[in-house]
Amino acid sequence: MIARRACFSICRSHAVLPPCSAIFRNLNVVPGASPCRVAWKLRGPELPGVCITARFASSDRQMGDARRPLAVPIPDLDKANKAELLRALEASAGSPFSDEPICPAPSPMVIVVSGPSGVGKDAVIKRLRELREGLHFVVTATSRPMRPGEVDGKDYFFISKEEFLSMVEKDELLEYALVYGDYKGIPKQQIREYMAKGYDIVLRVDIQGAETLRGILGKSAVFIFVVAESELAMVRRLVDRKTETKDSLLVRIKTAREEVKSIRHFDYVVVNEEGKLEDAAKLVGSIIDAEKAKVRQRTAVI
Repeated sequence: MIARRACFSICRSHAVLPPCSAIFRNLNVVPGASPCRVAWKLRGPELPGVCITARFASSDRQMGDARRPLAVPIPDLDKANKAELLRALEASAGSPFSDEPICPAPSPMVIVVSGPSGVGKDAVIKRLRELREGLHFVVTATSRPMRPGEVDGKDYFFISKEEFLSMVEKDELLEYALVYGDYKGIPKQQIREYMAKGYDIVLRVDIQGAETLRGILGKSAVFIFVVAESELAMVRRLVDRKTETKDSLLVRIKTAREEVKSIRHFDYVVVNEEGKLEDAAKLVGSIIDAEKAKVRQRTAVI
C-alpha cells in the first residue's frame, strides 16, 4: 500500500532499476528521515550504493495545493488562439499579466541653456522648438529697451524697472539679476502652468543666472553650456550683431572670455558651429532624450 503511493527519486541518474518487487524486498529505512519523506538504502547486489527517496503523494499534494495554483495545460503555440494561450500562460504563471507601463512616464524637466554672449543660444533654442514638441520656452522679463525686430511677450517681457522691482518684492521670480545695467528675471507662474500641462521647460539665462539657478535647483535641472567653435568665431558674431557701442562691445568680449571658464560647472556642452545650427539643436534634443531615459529621473519643484 505504502509502496504504491510513493514516488521515488534516484540519486544516481545512470542507474538501471530492477523490478519494483526486488527493490522493496531489499529496502532498509534510513534513520532520521522526515515524516513525509522516507529514505531507504538498497541491500544486496541489485543497485549497490543507490539511495531511493520516497515522497508520499498524499502529504505533498496537501502541501502543494497551498503553495501553487493548479497546473493548466498550455496549448500548442502554433495552433492555439492567442487569447486562450494568454489565459493558460497566466494560469500557469499564477497571476494575470498587467498592462500597466513597466516604467512610469518621465516627469517634466527643466533645461537651463546658458553660455557667453555671441554663441547663438537664442538661435539654438528657436530651432529646437521647431524640431521638438512638448517644450515651453520661458519668456524672461527684462527692464532693458526693446531691440529692432524683437517682439514683446515672445523674445522678452519688456517692463519698466519699477514693475520689475515690484515682481521681486512679491517673490514672483525664480531668479533675477542686474546684467549690463538692466534687470532680467524668470517668472515662476509661467513655469508652473506649463509643467502642470506636462511640458518640458527651457530656460535661457546668462552665466550669472545659471549660477543662481544651480544654487536654487541643484541637480534637479539639466544645465547645458552653448559655445562657439572658437573664440574668434564668438567675437565675429558679436561684431555682426551691430547692437553694441565700441566700449560695450569690448566689455562683452572680456566678459565672454571669463564666462567660458564656467563650462566645468555644467552637465553638458554643445558647440554651435557656424553653419551647423541644425546639429547643435539636435544635440540638445538628444541630451533631453538621454535624461528622460535615465533610471533615476531629475524632478524639479518650482
